[in-house]
Amino acid sequence: MFMIKLLNNRNFIFLLAIVAGLLFPQPSQWTKTVMMPALAIVMALATINVPNDYFLNPRAILRPSLAGILMTYLVLGGFILLLSAFLIDDHYLWIGFVLIAAVPPAVAVIPFTAILNGNVSYTLSGTVASYIAALLVMPLMLWVFIGTAFSNPSKLAGIIFMLIILPLFVSRIILYFQWQNRLASVRGPLTDWGFFVVLYSMIGVNRDLIFSKPLDLIPVAATAFCTTFVLGAVIRKSCEICKMERSSIISLVLQGTLKNQGIAGGLALSLFAKETALPSAVYSVFMILYIMWLDWRKKSNDSEQSR
Repeated sequence: MFMIKLLNNRNFIFLLAIVAGLLFPQPSQWTKTVMMPALAIVMALATINVPNDYFLNPRAILRPSLAGILMTYLVLGGFILLLSAFLIDDHYLWIGFVLIAAVPPAVAVIPFTAILNGNVSYTLSGTVASYIAALLVMPLMLWVFIGTAFSNPSKLAGIIFMLIILPLFVSRIILYFQWQNRLASVRGPLTDWGFFVVLYSMIGVNRDLIFSKPLDLIPVAATAFCTTFVLGAVIRKSCEICKMERSSIISLVLQGTLKNQGIAGGLALSLFAKETALPSAVYSVFMILYIMWLDWRKKSNDSEQSR
């Protein structure tokens, strides 16, 4: 019973992926080939939350949709590019951060908004809008910031289809046949273990680089730390000064700090040298630590209020 509970614990699964990638990296050469299908499954399960009538009331979703795009690409994406331009000298690591800046939010922003008692509908609108915007923003940013180093636009189009368009279509099928209740019991574990495959693969393939050039990790880790913990604190404080509702603040903080490292790492391993996946691997570790910290902070605040 204890082992089953442990294997269903999200934080344990994520930490296990990190440790396994560092200690037992050999299978990552195989698991990296199934990263894309694993991500596609995760994305399909996540987009079940998007109702079929989502686009029928554009006026209600316009503001949170624009806010989501703003936080994902202008605030977080811009901060990542600005910070990495100052701190990162290695060409492959720079490409890795461009990929992170270009991808939409992490699929975890929706479930974690619910866990942290945030505004789920606000997050949902912003996240869906950001994924739609990614169809234009991703190839545009890669062309502007990577240029000639990016020589396979057709492969990128295929990846966007697999990770954004196809999962959304599959989720519509699930909703049409009303299978979401049947999937409810396995949805969480499938999502968490799908992330395990992605995180383990990114860390495993870069394990030798991590240990052979530990000093190279310092600017990468500094960038990841600033774009999660520091930027998150700045967004939260700014929203509090503007007297926004707490639930909406949580939504904006998550959308302004969490990027889809799975897509970024998948693009890196599929289109470029394996070193370009290192920023996604390191950022994923900080992202997990940041989510765990937000969860701990919420529980501490809840316990203080209950006294």
